Formats: sequence, C-alpha cells, structure tokens
Amino acid sequence: MASSSSFPAPRSRSRKPLGKMADWFRQALSKKPKVPVSPESTPSDVSQPSSQDSNPPQCLSSVVSPTPPPTHMGTSSSSSSSGRWSKDYDVCVCHSEQDLVAAQELVSYLEDSPAGLRCFLQLRDATPGGAIVSELCQALSNSHCCVLLITPGFLQDPWCKYQMLQALTQSPGAEGCTIPLLSGLTRAAYPAELRFMYFVDGQGPDHGFRQVKQAVMRYLQTLS
Repeated sequence: MASSSSFPAPRSRSRKPLGKMADWFRQALSKKPKVPVSPESTPSDVSQPSSQDSNPPQCLSSVVSPTPPPTHMGTSSSSSSSGRWSKDYDVCVCHSEQDLVAAQELVSYLEDSPAGLRCFLQLRDATPGGAIVSELCQALSNSHCCVLLITPGFLQDPWCKYQMLQALTQSPGAEGCTIPLLSGLTRAAYPAELRFMYFVDGQGPDHGFRQVKQAVMRYLQTLS
C-alpha cells in the first residue's frame, strides 16, 4: 500500500489563472459603458446658432434701420409763396415831403388790410445816416411794387422824379409793379414818362386806396 508520501499533494495551479481572471473582471467592471450620443445633441448643434437665428428678426431690423423722412405733398404751395417772400417789402411808397400825411394814410390802409402788405415808408424805414440815393435804390430793389403818389409836390421834388425814373429802369417790362396814384392833379399834368400806363384816380371817397391794394395783390399773384 503506497504511502501518502508517494502521492504528493496537488499544487493549487488554479490560483494564478483565477487571479488573472479576477483582475480582468475588475478592469471590466471599472470601465464605464460608453453611452451613444445622438446626432441631435452634438456640441456643434448647441453652440452654433441656426441660420434663422443669425439674422435679426424682420421687425427688429425695420426698427433699427432709419426710415427716410416723409415726402410732403405741399411742395407746389410752398414754392408758390416763396416768390413774395424773396423781397423784404411788398410795396414801396414814393412821395414828397409835403405829402407825408397822405402817404402814411395809404401805408396804414395797406398794412391793416387782411393781406397784411409790407410797406416801405422812407421817413419811417430808411436807415439813419444812410445816403439818400442808396436808400431810395435799395428800397425799390427790395420791394415788389412801387406806388407813386403823384401830387403837385411830387412833380416839384427832384428826388421823387429820380425815384420814378429809377422804378421804370429797374422793371421796364414788369407790368403792374409800378402803380401811379394821381391825386390833386388833372390828367393833363400826368407825367409824360408814365403815359404808357394807366393810373389810379385819387379823387374817389377812399382816395384810390382800394384800387391800389387790388393792383398790388394782382401783381403778387403773378409771382406764384
């Protein structure tokens, strides 16, 4: 009968393989499973805005962008009234010193009318210290119409005659801008330089002021 020493005890050969398998299981368990990422949740989709988001909304762009000012339809009316305001006065009243009271009454009548005519009266509106010739010429050039208050004193005043000739020289072809107002004179005494145009007779109850105003308004309407 064989002794126990003849059959040596079997060595534990399985320790080494079991240890490797245990290590493999540990490594397998320690690794986290990879979660598949869907294309919809890619970082590129999250960080990059879409083409619709890159452009501002249409309503916002309309607010930010400046809009041109509206076109006014009253251009024709504004341009028609600009002719009158191109000069400082509507009427320049030429008179002698003897007829200052009558000239003041005529100016008051024209300025107090609803039209609000702008009148130049030499003794009232002339620049103090200015030369007489320069003031008379400037008054005529800055006025649309010229009213000649023709009286006996007008015919005897050299400055009145100079102003009359100057008015005819500045506007020889402008009909209606020079308005003679004959007062206290007969038709025969009407100046020969003015025989080619009609005059307003100042013998009426209103001294011809109404006709003078109508003539001025008629000429101002031609400027539109």
